[in-house]
Amino acid sequence: MAKLGFIGLGVMGSQMVSRLLDKGHSVTGYNRTKSKAQWLINKGMKWADTPREVAAAADVTFAMVTNSAALGAIAEGADGLLSVMGPGKIFVDISTVSPTFSRAIAAKVREKGADMVDAPVSGSVITLQEGKLSVMVGGRVETFEKVKPLLLDIGPKVTHVGDNGLALSMKIAVNLSLAVQMLAFSEGVLLAEKSGIKRETAVDVLIHSAVASPMIQYRGPFVLQQPEEAWFDCNMMQKDMLLAMELGRQLDVPLPTTAVTNEFLTAARGMGWEKQDFAVVFDVLARMSGIPK
Repeated sequence: MAKLGFIGLGVMGSQMVSRLLDKGHSVTGYNRTKSKAQWLINKGMKWADTPREVAAAADVTFAMVTNSAALGAIAEGADGLLSVMGPGKIFVDISTVSPTFSRAIAAKVREKGADMVDAPVSGSVITLQEGKLSVMVGGRVETFEKVKPLLLDIGPKVTHVGDNGLALSMKIAVNLSLAVQMLAFSEGVLLAEKSGIKRETAVDVLIHSAVASPMIQYRGPFVLQQPEEAWFDCNMMQKDMLLAMELGRQLDVPLPTTAVTNEFLTAARGMGWEKQDFAVVFDVLARMSGIPK
């Protein structure tokens, strides 16, 4: 049993904590809204009032927060974890943030005698609950080996991709494809629908066809009915698309389909759908096609 900490108990983070508790680990957690963590407290998670208290109580501290600004706040803020990091402690950041910013935080962690890896994941709430999540890790090999057993308790596929920040580059490369695929899927559904095929039939055919990636299989049905709570809303997806385009600019890699798909996310936000799952790009394209939401 390991002494773990977890900062950020959103939709994905809370499910990860649940899995870690099921594996017998001791977990101390923090979230800005305590009520969202009550079910984990009832399950045995210890509560901390600040990120600092989490890191002080843990040997390995995980974090899954919204963006680079949020990572900076939990690490460097007045009650941040950097103030209590020291030899023997490890920080595992699961957030999807700028690789450059992540490397800067890792350098500050190492100045304290501790170490940090970036460990973003690929998958949804469903794949996490089913134990099929994939984890990418960037950082020192020796630190990776220490945290690998813990990451395997979260998902069955854990891959060391290189130095700090490179797992984030890999995650950004993965996530841009999610939205691009969703837009292409939407085009196919709407072309079939306006040809006279029922939407339900078109969706069923496509999710059982050669184009049906795992993402299309579990998110394709969202064009028929959005989930009550977004798995990954437009704001979060657009954050990742902007990270991708910035990385593409830095590396001189043109990302034309990413840029176009990003505009559909902007349109979704303009229509007031920013809190819906990014699959709502279908509704944007449907409205452009003359089909009301």
